[in-house]
Amino acid sequence: MKAAQISDYGGSEVIKINEISKPILKEGQVLVEVYAAGINPIDYKIRLGFLKDAIKSFPVTLGTDFAGVVSGVGPGVNEFKLGDEVYGNAIVLGGGSGTLAEFTAANVSATALKPKTLDFIASAALPLAAASALQAIEEHIQIKPGEKILVQGGAGGIGSLAIQMAKLHGAYVVATTSQETLEFVKSLGTDEVIDYSTQHFEEIIHDYDAVFDTAGGETAAKSLQVVKKGGTIVSMAAQFDPAEIEKYGVTAISQVTKSTADKFKRIAELVDSGKLKAEVDKIFPLEQIKEAFDYLEKTHPKGKVVVKIKVS
Repeated sequence: MKAAQISDYGGSEVIKINEISKPILKEGQVLVEVYAAGINPIDYKIRLGFLKDAIKSFPVTLGTDFAGVVSGVGPGVNEFKLGDEVYGNAIVLGGGSGTLAEFTAANVSATALKPKTLDFIASAALPLAAASALQAIEEHIQIKPGEKILVQGGAGGIGSLAIQMAKLHGAYVVATTSQETLEFVKSLGTDEVIDYSTQHFEEIIHDYDAVFDTAGGETAAKSLQVVKKGGTIVSMAAQFDPAEIEKYGVTAISQVTKSTADKFKRIAELVDSGKLKAEVDKIFPLEQIKEAFDYLEKTHPKGKVVVKIKVS
């Protein structure tokens, strides 16, 4: 089978399409014929070597999200059968075999039946991003009707889903984005949109119940000024200074997303009930995997970048 792998760290040029054997299933795993795979920042961070301490050996098959069809069932698996259409997370760091490949070994603990109303491309756009948004909005922030939340990076894969989830719970949602994606972010149901290239969000809004940050750095630091005392800030990309947290009197959480089957089941239910939309910006074939990574890293996608692996 074909797989996008790295044997060294660096830019997209280190990615090679190799011919390798199908993964051997461990207990609690299913073999999935991958129809499509979403790519995420974690995938290029692995390629760049940011997580090299967690990589045991080369070559490594890249890829986190997948959507496809079960073609093999490992020992101890009763949750799925051959032919089931599934989606989930099979990142190497989580015990999977990587998803930018024609087949992947996926843990059933991070696999669920895909949304019935979506095709494989759209389903592959959801797992990590939607699980991240769900964990932040419903579990950490626990947003309530009428509460005000700022979503940093509203056009991205995670931000676009977080906006929808916060609106689903009746929140008043403001999001930051760039000039070229303002209309896209407005279309998600956002109550206000701030153009970060010309406006300073910390000068415009104050006393918000929550902030969900996907940018990190200075953006996360300034976001503390927006949250009211007793409010919550969750960041996907920042570690907070305890002294600053105490100064502002907020709860600050540096989120590490837990990709679980239960989350994926809930996401599928939200999608199939029409309450959540998958946003796909661009689709690339596996043969253009380098271009797919370059597009993700060097532009501002509206939603997710997805790699089509099985040509139907």
